[in-house]
Amino acid sequence: MTRFQEVDLSFSTDDFAKALEQQSFEFKRGQVVRGKPASYTSDGVYVDIGGKAAAFLPIEEAALKRGASLEDTLPLDEERDFLIVREQDADGQVTLSIRQLELRQLWKRLAEMQESRETLQVRVSGVNKGGVTVDVQGLRGFVPRSHLAEGRDNLDSLVGKALTVTPLEVIPASKKLVLSQRLATQAASLSELSVGQLVEGKISGIKPFGLFVDFDGNTGLLHINQISKNYVASLHPQFEVGQPIKAVITEIDEIRRRISLSTKVLENYPGEMLENMAEVMAEASIRAQKGKAQDLDG
Repeated sequence: MTRFQEVDLSFSTDDFAKALEQQSFEFKRGQVVRGKPASYTSDGVYVDIGGKAAAFLPIEEAALKRGASLEDTLPLDEERDFLIVREQDADGQVTLSIRQLELRQLWKRLAEMQESRETLQVRVSGVNKGGVTVDVQGLRGFVPRSHLAEGRDNLDSLVGKALTVTPLEVIPASKKLVLSQRLATQAASLSELSVGQLVEGKISGIKPFGLFVDFDGNTGLLHINQISKNYVASLHPQFEVGQPIKAVITEIDEIRRRISLSTKVLENYPGEMLENMAEVMAEASIRAQKGKAQDLDG
């Protein structure tokens, strides 16, 4: 025979309140929660996130870039995500932040942009001896002088100007954000270049393996084997930094942003670049066009 235990089904409002107080709400620092703004104060917003006490969002944590009023930024009863930045106090209240959530999302987006080599616009906010500081949607970034495509010799002239840049170093842990205008400019102009095109620039660097040539915001490599059809033993003294030079594009690697150049394709005979460079350069345009025509005939 089964015995039934008598159960008291009476459960008052006070009993329910006590049971609710005893319930454990696992709200942890760093957790993203959904909530609705419930009421405004002079220094923040109370937010309903389903806990036994309303959470609080300080006014300085309401947005990454402050501008609009709290009423416009956070309409009452409009659900959205918040980041818990301080765990429950004695009253069960947690502290929230939108600013730090947006920061977390911005760092993630910048890391993705670095990986995919995307560009973005920033505004120059200051100058130091190494380059310029910029505002990146409320985040502080840095563009080294060597990665500027303009204004290198007068950094003060860039303050307040908008620059198109690409992320170079994105390290959230140390809040390090380094950007490059030069690479962004180069990426944009790569699409306008083509193999077989004659370019004119200046030698910006000399290495044992070849010459770096700057032209139209880009840098190409004129490998030592591409200078002449004859063997080139040394790049000195025939070449020097700052020297004007014309060359033909032989390869464009958009993934690595590398441009390969050649002057040997401009020679009428092997060794002409070494024996009579001035004439090769003077006739470069005609010779490059002739080379294109021969390629088409071939």
